[in-house]
Amino acid sequence: MARDAMMEEKLQEMLDRQEIWQVLQRYGRGLDRLDFELVRSCYFDDAIDHHGPFVGPPDQFIEWANETTRSFLNTHHHVVNHHCELDGDDAYAETYYLFIGAAERAPHLLSMGRYVDHFQRRDGEWRIANRVAVIENNFDLSDSATYLLFEMPETASRDRRDVSYQRPLRPKPPTDR
Repeated sequence: MARDAMMEEKLQEMLDRQEIWQVLQRYGRGLDRLDFELVRSCYFDDAIDHHGPFVGPPDQFIEWANETTRSFLNTHHHVVNHHCELDGDDAYAETYYLFIGAAERAPHLLSMGRYVDHFQRRDGEWRIANRVAVIENNFDLSDSATYLLFEMPETASRDRRDVSYQRPLRPKPPTDR
């Protein structure tokens, strides 16, 4: 294989991996910000998500996730270790996650597990074709008074009023101490 062709193949592989990673990032952000249009953009219409007690298509999963997610004051979906095998227009990925759901009162939920995904590239776009969420353990978390030691300058919002949607980003001006 010529050097240019090898370089082009490696660049395409890097692009494919980055696009798949971006799908995973959109998914977590969409759930945490209750932006279900963003979550929906991660799935093909004919996908099946097997997520704990839920098994079904994307729109039904989003309804179920909406109810589950809204039961918390806020949530954080963290995707961490990620392994992805590319095979043409198919990819098979295993991505570790940590989920934290803050309830109105303790105990709060910490869940750990893995997303085992079959991604496909259709019409040039990578999305989830099928998913199995492997929930490996759940833990109760207690409250901590540590955060009360300082004032929180920015409050989170679980919709498009959240600072992460602000364009351009405008931090609050510093205050005199």
